[in-house]
Amino acid sequence: MESNQKINCTVTSCKYNKLQEQECSLKQIIVTPIENCDTKQPDESMCSSYRNK
Repeated sequence: MESNQKINCTVTSCKYNKLQEQECSLKQIIVTPIENCDTKQPDESMCSSYRNK
């Protein structure tokens, strides 16, 4: 991963979301598949690094 890569995020309830910039403050995130989901759409995955404020 490049050092200048950004993770954009609009999930306002996540404690890692920098609201003004709509960016994740973590250097990396974990993306996991959703079990038994085969839609071939973005809803097949989720951010496992999410933490509620």
